[in-house]
Amino acid sequence: MPSGKRARQQRQAASPPPVRSKGGGGASKRPSRRAVALGLAGVAVIAVGIGLGVGLSGGSGSASANLAPLSTLGPLASPGPLGPAGPEAPPIESGPVLAPANSPVLGASIDGIQCGAGEQVAFHIHARLTIFVNGKSRSIPAGVGIADPQTEATSKGPFVINGSCFSWLHTHAADGIIHIESPVQRAFTLGNFFDLWQQPLSRTRVGPATGSVTALYNGQVWTGNPRDVPLNAHAQIQLDVGKPLVAPVHITNWGGL
Repeated sequence: MPSGKRARQQRQAASPPPVRSKGGGGASKRPSRRAVALGLAGVAVIAVGIGLGVGLSGGSGSASANLAPLSTLGPLASPGPLGPAGPEAPPIESGPVLAPANSPVLGASIDGIQCGAGEQVAFHIHARLTIFVNGKSRSIPAGVGIADPQTEATSKGPFVINGSCFSWLHTHAADGIIHIESPVQRAFTLGNFFDLWQQPLSRTRVGPATGSVTALYNGQVWTGNPRDVPLNAHAQIQLDVGKPLVAPVHITNWGGL
């Protein structure tokens, strides 16, 4: 056999025959409807997974759908200088306490949020709440969500170090910092915090203060129900009851929280 013919036969034997469709005439096989469907389903699963990852990263709920520009409120009063740094680093609010601290008892649950014997750290983030009533600062007390709080005096103010139980949402100092410490990652709202505080929250009431309530979220106007404001990581939330409305307070030192 001539060497050229032998080489061609060897190349043909080494190469697999082209795959043709049942109708013939094509060198490639079109994917079946089932394969296309499976591929689209896979893309959908990936997209959902990406969406969940974005929604859950750094927080517990989405806020963008309920926000409007701050400019829609018109002129705003100055909030004044920040108070002195507290025991957690964020500033202590200068105004009187809005309402006394309160908490469920050991083993009790409000809004599906338990008060347990120890703090939880599986899901651990922090948000800050500032309140103004008729333009005057009101503070959130230490010990909200902590039953029988035991307070330690520090050079920067009182700090709750222990209690008979800790709710998944609680405060350690009068600096407005809400600790979100849960055994599961889930959405928490400002309404949950006020329920644990056992204080009302609505469009016309914040604790004992009554009047039109304006909610701010990270420097923008919250247009929904104040109870639905999400407690996301480092969210800066402000509630203004009545007038004048106060420009949003903004902190930059979270002290590692």
